[in-house]
Amino acid sequence: MPIYKAPVEDYLFVLHDLLGVQDMDDLPGFSDLTSDLTRPVLEGIGQFCEDIWQPLNQSGDEEGCRLENGTVRTPAGFADAYKKYCEAGWNKLSSPEKFGGAGLPGVIGMAAGEIAVGSNAALALYSGLTNAALSTLEVTGAPWMLQHILPKMVDGAWTGTMCLTEPHCGTDLRLMKTKAIEQPDGTYRITGTKIFISGGDHDLSENIIHLVLAKLPNAEGKFVDDLSTVNFFLVSKQNIDPDTGRLSHRNGVTVGAVEKKMGIKGNATCVLNFEDAVAYRLGGQSENKSSSAAGMSGMFLMMNRARLGTGISALAVSEAAYQNSAHYARERIAGKPGKGSTEPHAIVSYPDVRRLLVKQRAFNEGARAFGAWVSLLIEKQRHAVEADERKRSGELAQLLTPVIKAYFSDRAFDGANATVQIYGGHGYVRDNGVEQFVRDARIYQIYEGANGVQAHDLVARKLAGDDRAVLAFIDEIDQAIEKCNTAYLRDLSEALSEAAKDLKSAADWVKATSGSAQDVAAASYDILNIFGTVAIGMIWAKMAHVAQDLLTAGPADKEFLERKLVLARYWMQRELPMTRTFLNRATLGSRGLMDLATAAF
Repeated sequence: MPIYKAPVEDYLFVLHDLLGVQDMDDLPGFSDLTSDLTRPVLEGIGQFCEDIWQPLNQSGDEEGCRLENGTVRTPAGFADAYKKYCEAGWNKLSSPEKFGGAGLPGVIGMAAGEIAVGSNAALALYSGLTNAALSTLEVTGAPWMLQHILPKMVDGAWTGTMCLTEPHCGTDLRLMKTKAIEQPDGTYRITGTKIFISGGDHDLSENIIHLVLAKLPNAEGKFVDDLSTVNFFLVSKQNIDPDTGRLSHRNGVTVGAVEKKMGIKGNATCVLNFEDAVAYRLGGQSENKSSSAAGMSGMFLMMNRARLGTGISALAVSEAAYQNSAHYARERIAGKPGKGSTEPHAIVSYPDVRRLLVKQRAFNEGARAFGAWVSLLIEKQRHAVEADERKRSGELAQLLTPVIKAYFSDRAFDGANATVQIYGGHGYVRDNGVEQFVRDARIYQIYEGANGVQAHDLVARKLAGDDRAVLAFIDEIDQAIEKCNTAYLRDLSEALSEAAKDLKSAADWVKATSGSAQDVAAASYDILNIFGTVAIGMIWAKMAHVAQDLLTAGPADKEFLERKLVLARYWMQRELPMTRTFLNRATLGSRGLMDLATAAF
């Protein structure tokens, strides 16, 4: 059976030594974030997930979900494990206190989320999507929803989904066919089919809140392929009395099928049929509900939260995969690594195995720190005292959301593949459980907009638009370069400086080439890789500076801190030089990609 250990010590370093969350008294809830609070919280959820969730990961994958008499059944043990998770309060660490949550900052929720997914990705997805849905509902829901629905979702008694994709329509929402018809009482009736709905039905909770995209008729009463007619709705599995919050009969939502998937088989991914289902239109109460603005803003809010969650979930699977790689490499005896050796050695002694292991670990620890830094930006966007800081933090978070989603999920999949490679034939067979990491990790490259879509969003929209976010990011990089410009760390500073030049050149190229949409689109994936590689380099530079200072000051965990410095140097020496290749390829534009005639394919 695969192993898993929650990365508690690494998170304590990131939260307290790198980010200094305990000193951010101007942000609500942060003054309490001393290690006296964060350590027991992270150790608590870590122990829970190691003991209760992780043992169900492989068995849940083997069993999968099944549809019985219109209801989806989850794998054995899932319902009980989910109930215990909610009873312990791990699902609501960062939910608002006014709805029954613990009210801890989102950066703690991110850490808890990684640990949950790392132990059992399929089971964690039920509560992860619920948190994204309830955060959206908090902003877009009517007062009765906040009173009756949100506390149930925070408690875990009700779960949530996002229903966007249709059989013929993914990213292009104009082509949606799901229809919403307004009723005399102000409700709507929705009819249509949605596919790939994670947690679409299950036996973990008594009710499910579906957040659904559907079209309204235009002024002439016709349904047309126009984005302006797309709106956002709440559809409950069981009908709800808005006055009392009580559940009544089943709404017009049925399960057409449970998708047969490559991975995350313990999560019920469903085809949902909406048949004249009672629905409520969403959108902040002050918004003009005669337009699609309320619906689309709510949808994008949920999508952005889900994209960040997707990146962290990918990291979580990568971390679990790495832990098994390292364990196996230390234990597996094979051959003699060099001249003069007389005894067989564990394969961890071989340079090519080290290449895979160090690459996994350097990404995982860098991504964890970078994800926590962006999570902190979101807290500052919401709560910073100064308006300029709120604006700057929000712009940076928006810029880097596609980087976290796409770059993290690409690298996580590579890491999971590396685990199978290290195991060799023992990884390829199902008995040892590590091929599951590859299958589970693969979905994150597709979730919430395929990675090519994320790259295009970064380049064609964010880089080609206002410069403020890019300049703010470059300023963060320059600060990291300056901090490492010391006798001990100058090599890191110089390497990051060179890579930063490539990032600046890429941004300049986009501005100069913005008139050619095809060239920009063709370059977008390589440019996203530049941003991701430099982003991890930036955070490694910051971590190296902190680690060196702690080593110099002493006493400290010398082995832990020296590992940070070694991994930082790996990233600077072996990953950052790749930005030049990405830049050279990006500036080719569409040459070589669009030259072949369509018919030749």
